Amino acid sequence: MGLGSLGLAALINPSQAVGSPSESRQVPATDQFLHFAPKAKRVIYLFQSGAPSQIDLFDPKPLLRKLNAQELPDSVRQGQRLTGMTAGQTSFPLAGSIFDFKQFGQSGTWMSELLPHQSQIVDELSFVHSMHTEAINHDPAATFIQTGSQLPGRPCIGSWIDYGLGSDNENLPAFIVLVTKNKGGQPLYSRLWGNGFLPSQHQGVQFRAGKDPVLYLTNPPGIDREDRRQQLGWLKEMQEAQFDAVGDPEIEARISQYEMAFRMQSSVPEITDTSSEPDHIYDLYGPDSRNPGTYSANCLLARRLAEKGVKFIQLYHRGWDQHDQLPKNIRKQCIETDQASAALILDLKQRGLLDDTLVIWGGEFGRTNYSQGKLTVDNYGRDHHPKCFSLWMAGAGVKKGISYGRTDDFSYNIVENPVHVHDFQATLLHLLGIDHERLTYKFQGRRYRLTDVHGKIVKDILT
Repeated sequence: MGLGSLGLAALINPSQAVGSPSESRQVPATDQFLHFAPKAKRVIYLFQSGAPSQIDLFDPKPLLRKLNAQELPDSVRQGQRLTGMTAGQTSFPLAGSIFDFKQFGQSGTWMSELLPHQSQIVDELSFVHSMHTEAINHDPAATFIQTGSQLPGRPCIGSWIDYGLGSDNENLPAFIVLVTKNKGGQPLYSRLWGNGFLPSQHQGVQFRAGKDPVLYLTNPPGIDREDRRQQLGWLKEMQEAQFDAVGDPEIEARISQYEMAFRMQSSVPEITDTSSEPDHIYDLYGPDSRNPGTYSANCLLARRLAEKGVKFIQLYHRGWDQHDQLPKNIRKQCIETDQASAALILDLKQRGLLDDTLVIWGGEFGRTNYSQGKLTVDNYGRDHHPKCFSLWMAGAGVKKGISYGRTDDFSYNIVENPVHVHDFQATLLHLLGIDHERLTYKFQGRRYRLTDVHGKIVKDILT
């Protein structure tokens, strides 16, 4: 039985069968929560922090143009709550989008003039126009869509996936975070990619632009690789003795993290150096792709990480919170993100990676159909709107060229196929082969899960 088990382990995961104890901790029992055959092997989540306006990008409403500057009807608002920023307004003038929409692709998908590059790949995309959330302000809404709870302290999606499925590359973390540099907007807290109450080796690792992509990874002056290896060996012995004495599982997690950091000293410089990419790939992603830390460069890096088997790659791009000057500012945001978002899909597809990679694009909630502040012929702002917003997915397991769900003629309420944030999370896990009701972790006497106590799979968008 012992020899048979060893042989089976070697076939399933050779690195675990022959690795050191610390290495086997870093790559946990293979796919321990894999409940059925997965469609996706990895996820790239392009999170647009600040809430892009669905009305100006993906959800055209001709009636809003026709009724421009008229008051939002009470029959549409239905007494829904407002944020503190517009609760004091005495007038809620409807603001039709000043941007033109056209249909693209064989699917005839409506797209804004602001997105010329994404418009060319609509037949690869699966749009959900009926997303809704429970939070009306940024921090709880971003926390909710990333962790399944409006309250801080829960594990994020990437940590759940790392915990449930482990890593496909023992030299890189299973969960990597990329944040666009030099962007203002709503703050991003590290708890959005935190492990919560899961063991700490499951937290996201942020890669930064510049000389040191991962902080404190390089050796200090006078210390070479052999010195560091010896130091870690002694440290491991002390930590294992401490674990034997107190039994704290976080000690094992720390050993794992030190060993991973040592291996990353070689793997991170290699993966983050994109100088070997040919000119036509840089041209595909746009001129910013040569500037590390930009959205375009991070999209290119995400493709490289996907090639190396990183399970969950989270990109954050801020600046979509447009309470005023929306026409000017949303145009700038789209210039920064449109080409690279489309290029990522095309690049994954030409490499055969899109078939088993799930790509997601979207924010934390939507924007209002009425103007926050003064409405003019060429200017308006939009407040937060949690009752409907749009996102798109592409790649592994999702139908191509479809638009799911529908909002009313005012883009204020959902009239067909609502999709709650927990439904979205359940569907994401399903594509990875995980039953969202069975991926749980017991903490303080309760079994927690990403989808809390509800959530259903949106089967109509799946292949």
